[in-house]
Amino acid sequence: MSTVLVVQHEDDCPPALIGTWLVEAGCRLDVRRPYAGEELPGLAAYDGLLVLGGPMGADDDATHAWLGPTKELVRTAVGTGLPTLGICLGHQLIASALGGLVTRNPLGQQLGLLDVGWTDAAREDELLGPLATPRRGVQWNDDVVARLPDGATLLAATARGEVQAVRYAPRAWGVQLHPEVDAAVLRPWAASDQGSHEAAGIDQEAVLAEIDAARPELDAAWRPLAVSFAEQVDRFAAEHHR
Repeated sequence: MSTVLVVQHEDDCPPALIGTWLVEAGCRLDVRRPYAGEELPGLAAYDGLLVLGGPMGADDDATHAWLGPTKELVRTAVGTGLPTLGICLGHQLIASALGGLVTRNPLGQQLGLLDVGWTDAAREDELLGPLATPRRGVQWNDDVVARLPDGATLLAATARGEVQAVRYAPRAWGVQLHPEVDAAVLRPWAASDQGSHEAAGIDQEAVLAEIDAARPELDAAWRPLAVSFAEQVDRFAAEHHR
């Protein structure tokens, strides 16, 4: 059974649906919670790396001591061709680790169900090519990748030009959206943002209800991402005779 190392950054940001889908696709998950004192291991025993989201900034290394070591894991994974997927903060950490720039989105927080604006390059991508058709995803983020690292390929962007998906290396990808969440996962996030959302006139219950109502659509849209990543992981394991 192929094994994926999962880096989790906060209790409220678990693997959730993508974890379930990866297990259903035949992967074993080793979830590490360095914020709770768990060690980040080396990558020699793993066939894939999944870096999850979180509320901190990608360059908040001084206040979140594990972010620097996580970026080092990313650089090692890219160097060895280990299949790597970053979600939201994880996507931003890959960008930062490889020399890109992550900033606060000058257009404001991205929130709710957004269309994915696939580029022509996405259609030929090994991981995301099968998904490069019209679909929506959940976004809940203040920061964005403002400059891609050298050699990275933009795979999706919003109509306003905000980065949504990137191939950072032949086997390393990041998605700004959250394929893993449902309304239950999002409720603590909403509670954390309640003050700013009230000030902005955002109806959180309406946002969550729309996402909940779209559950069948979102499952059909993003379960294939887990299946596609599991295929990458299995291929790596086969190449290394695990």
